[in-house]
Amino acid sequence: MQNKKINIAIDGYSSTGKSTLAKALAQKLGYIYIDTGAMYRAVTLFALRNDLIRDGKIRIEPLLKALDKIKIDFRFNNTTGQAETFLNDEKVENEIRRMPVSEYVSLIAEIPQVRKKLVALQQAMAEGKGYVMDGRDIGTVVMPDAELKIFMTASPEIRARRRWEELKQKGIEIPLEEVLNNLRQRDQIDTTREASPLIQAPDAIILDNSRMTRDEQLAYILDILAKRNKNL
Repeated sequence: MQNKKINIAIDGYSSTGKSTLAKALAQKLGYIYIDTGAMYRAVTLFALRNDLIRDGKIRIEPLLKALDKIKIDFRFNNTTGQAETFLNDEKVENEIRRMPVSEYVSLIAEIPQVRKKLVALQQAMAEGKGYVMDGRDIGTVVMPDAELKIFMTASPEIRARRRWEELKQKGIEIPLEEVLNNLRQRDQIDTTREASPLIQAPDAIILDNSRMTRDEQLAYILDILAKRNKNL
């Protein structure tokens, strides 16, 4: 598809399908996919497991002292054809998607020292070209020089239903209203935090997928890439 490899940055709100699109693009183009959201979720899981979150609050100082003990990496699963998240050599791909982690991940992600550590890791991973990365600040902070930037959005109600259905498929039964409230809370935190808030890069393409299927989204971005490649 692409004669010359580029870097692709995908940002946007929670549960807009950023990871799904990023994985599909990486597979189609033969690129490497990096799930930055999973990295923040892994730190959150570590905090929950180590009593670094009490009474709904992050114990920031102990967490910062423990940052050097947190090792996050991705390993390719030949059976599923997907990369999986490992925290200190333990596969945590399913556990980091559960509601306890979802409830606190935005609070963890707004801590400047945590962002600094993970952004450095992400930038080291994505040196060179041929990477697809998704998150909240990829096009603005992590890969500001990415040749293609996409900003994904959809209505909160549609995003909540998608997330709710995804959890149901994994056997996790949660009221839809709880999922919607969680998304709205995360939107508020993500867009107002001081450290690298969720904002659209000026040169990003807006993709509102409220009424689009996954195949339609992939086709739309591939068409943009094809036209750009044609004009090079």
